[in-house]
Amino acid sequence: MPRSTSRTSRTSDPRIALVTYAPRQGTSLDRDLPSLRDAVAATGAETFVVHWDDPAVDWASHDLVVIRSTWDYTWRTEEFLPWVDRCGAVTRLANPPGVVRWNSDKRYLGELSTRGVPAVATRYLPPGTEPDGLPGDHEYVVKPAAGAGARYAGRYRADGHDVARAHIARMHAEGLTAMVQPYMPAIDTSGERALVFIGGRFLHAVAKNAVLSHATAYDERKVAHPGVRPWTPTAAELATAEAALAVVPGGSELLYARVDLVDDEDGAPCVMELELIEPNLFLDLHPASLPVVADAIASAARG
Repeated sequence: MPRSTSRTSRTSDPRIALVTYAPRQGTSLDRDLPSLRDAVAATGAETFVVHWDDPAVDWASHDLVVIRSTWDYTWRTEEFLPWVDRCGAVTRLANPPGVVRWNSDKRYLGELSTRGVPAVATRYLPPGTEPDGLPGDHEYVVKPAAGAGARYAGRYRADGHDVARAHIARMHAEGLTAMVQPYMPAIDTSGERALVFIGGRFLHAVAKNAVLSHATAYDERKVAHPGVRPWTPTAAELATAEAALAVVPGGSELLYARVDLVDDEDGAPCVMELELIEPNLFLDLHPASLPVVADAIASAARG
């Protein structure tokens, strides 16, 4: 893994760091990173792939640091967010620290709702809160307010309250705020759609199948993007995604964004998640988008 070193003067070609993680099993799940690195380098930029927690990296020596696949940050938040602030203080970080902090806690879903953007209804249970009033007339999902890849997410019926309470207690014991949401049954038929934006403009979209089933325990590892495939979004999906991004504080500075949508009971799209920190961009399914993303990164580095 190349490491950057300090330099005393800038050159005409920008230095760009594409930031990833050191996977526990030794093999990164970011299949897009090698091709993205090569595409950014082809723009003339000095391009490095580095781990966010590598103490040898001199972040100030880069013109742009791009968070791409820091996929361990959700269980290392207390380390990751201070790194975001430190890095953003010495160079340009994409996405910006304020956006990262805002997006790292899914309480933003409540903000979207209050601003008139359709989003999955969410109840938040911070540590110390009793999990009373779990739904008795519909299926529901319990997951952490700071999480990704369906980590610690479980799907329950009314007869599963005991397991759901144990699930919530487990998260509380780890200092995590729990979220309770209605299970959106349309996801079992129409799936979930992910719309990718670069520089505020729609780039491409994918559809994927439901992640959660009753047979999967909340603490089992899950396939984050099952059955993923290219998708052409509807006008309503585009409008909903754009409305959500308009709510983001500092949204005009977004280099990249992904908006995950699911249909409500009336078949209208609503926001499941906003992915503004380290989203999978699905460039392997949309290879024509690769040079667009690379050019956007290089342009951001050149200011």
